[in-house]
Amino acid sequence: MTPDWIAVDWGTSNLRVWAMGPDGIQDQAQSEDGMGRLARDQFEPALLALIAPWLGAGVVPVMACGMVGSRQGWHEAPYRAVPCAPLDAGEGVSVPVQDRRITLRIAPGLKQVSPADVMRGEETQIAGAMALGAQDGVICLPGTHSKWAQISAGEVVSFQTFMTGEMFALMSEQSVLRHGMAGDGFDEAAFDTALSDALSRPEKIAARLFALRAEGLIAGLPACTARARLSGLLIGIELAAARPYWLGQAVTLVGAPAISALYARALAAQGLTAQVMRATDCTLAGLTQAMRLETSQ
Repeated sequence: MTPDWIAVDWGTSNLRVWAMGPDGIQDQAQSEDGMGRLARDQFEPALLALIAPWLGAGVVPVMACGMVGSRQGWHEAPYRAVPCAPLDAGEGVSVPVQDRRITLRIAPGLKQVSPADVMRGEETQIAGAMALGAQDGVICLPGTHSKWAQISAGEVVSFQTFMTGEMFALMSEQSVLRHGMAGDGFDEAAFDTALSDALSRPEKIAARLFALRAEGLIAGLPACTARARLSGLLIGIELAAARPYWLGQAVTLVGAPAISALYARALAAQGLTAQVMRATDCTLAGLTQAMRLETSQ
């Protein structure tokens, strides 16, 4: 089996690859060789470790997105300034490779000069979401660093990033709150209450966070309730700050199912029904579009 081309989503923690044929995915593989654990000379061997079984005598083009194109990645793909299309013909950056069985191009990220912001990888998901039917309006990409992007006439007009997912991980795993977070389960009612509280009084977030610790000590706050309240508080202050993006707008959520479901629930509490798309579907659709744009040149 020799694919027509290979799609690569290379993040900080993981590497995912797909062998693509005329009818779509022929095979797939993944590893934990993310950008964050590789030196520059280790990127090509890490990629070949996954895709070598797919290579033959010919040359297979590889299209990649994500942190592989960062300054600390394999080869820097400079940011493109918004407003612009999330992907554009001829903008992929060619990367020198030693193995003559492949060619490699990386989709560049996007930057916003004022207020300063950047994205890398999400631009491909946005392009994929648009290819899969997302309309003009707002695309929200929840995750470690949530993105809210305003889309108009097929272009990313502006965007804003929130460190919500990273804050949840740090607080639940490394802060004083970690002592009350261990365990499974999720208290949806507690999430809803905390979300409403944070949206209405975002300035009280620091006090509300410490209350989780205090209630755990003096009132035996269950871990499932504490985790849900922490999530609701952090997503609540994000929605409060991102209100100009979602209020009265058509919103599409692009992310992993679990986190997208929380954002959809949070937006529904504000009377907004969001369209939900899977991040992997959008990534593949975006990489497919990037490949088509490059081969059209």
